Amino acid sequence: MKRFIISIFLILGCSMNSVGQEIAPYIKVTQNQESIQQTSELIIELLEKNSFQVLGSYHPANRGSLKVIAFTRNDLKNTVVKVADRGALGAVFKVGLVEQDGKVTISYTNPDYILRAYLMDEYKTYQSTFTKFAADIKTAFSPIGSDFTPFGGTVEADKLRKYHYKIMMPYFTDPVTLMEYASFKDGLKIIEENLKAGKGNAFEVYKLVYPNKGVAVFGVGLKSKEDGESYFLPRIGVEHAAALPYEIILQGNRATMLHGKYRIALHWPDLSMGTFMKIMSTPGDIEDSLERICEPGGSDSGSR
Repeated sequence: MKRFIISIFLILGCSMNSVGQEIAPYIKVTQNQESIQQTSELIIELLEKNSFQVLGSYHPANRGSLKVIAFTRNDLKNTVVKVADRGALGAVFKVGLVEQDGKVTISYTNPDYILRAYLMDEYKTYQSTFTKFAADIKTAFSPIGSDFTPFGGTVEADKLRKYHYKIMMPYFTDPVTLMEYASFKDGLKIIEENLKAGKGNAFEVYKLVYPNKGVAVFGVGLKSKEDGESYFLPRIGVEHAAALPYEIILQGNRATMLHGKYRIALHWPDLSMGTFMKIMSTPGDIEDSLERICEPGGSDSGSR
C-alpha cells in the first residue's frame, strides 16, 4: 500500500511539472565575432555534418545583419506529415543569425515549443522522435556553444497545444484559406510559377514537397518595404528573426496559411498589446501577399 501511494505521488508530481513547465520559442547557442557570412557557412557545415538537410537561407527584411537558415531531417519530416491537420508545418526549423555591435548571435527555433503548438494532441504520440531531434540539434552545435539558453518569452507547455494570444484571437485550427485548386498538382505548379515571377512582392526561401502525400510547404520572404518584413520585423523584434519566413501549406487542392494573429503571437509571445497594435495591419498585409502568390494566372496589380 505504501509503495502504491508513493507511486501515485510520483505520477501526480510529474503531471504537475508538465502542466507548469514554461517553454520559450528560441534557443540561443552563442555569440561570435566572425562575419555573418562566415557564421552562416559554419552553421550549414555543422548541420550537414550531422545529417540535417539545409533547405534554404535568406536575409530577412533585406538586412545584411540578419540571416535565417531553414533546415529539416528525414525522421522529423516523415513523422510530422502523419498529422493530418497541417502537421508538415512542423517539418522545418530555422537558425537565426543577428549581427549587432560586431557580434553575431546564433539561435534557433525550439522544437519542443513549435511542435507542441503545431501538432497539438498528436505531439505526445511521436514525442520520442522529437526529443531525439532536439537533442541532436544541440549535439550539432556543441562545437560552438554550450549554454543553449531559452529566450523570447514563455508559454506553459500544456497551453501550447491550444495557444491563442487573447480571448477572441485565432487558434492553430483557424487557418486562412488562400486558394482551392482542381488538384494538388495544379496548385503546386501555380504557386511555384508565381513565386518565380515575384507575385505578391515575395520570393521562395525554401520548398518542401511530399509528392506521394499531396503536401507542400513554402517558406516565403516578404520584401515589400511598406508592409513586408522591413515594416513589421523592426517593430516587434529582430532578435526573433528565426521566426521567419512565413509559410504557405498546400494540402491536397487547398492552400492555407496560419492566421497572422496566431502565428506572430506564437513566435513573439511576450509582445505587449501596445506593440501588437503597431503592426495591426500586418496580418492582413501578409494574407494579401500570400493570396496573390496562390492566384491562378492574371496580373499582380497588388504588388508593391
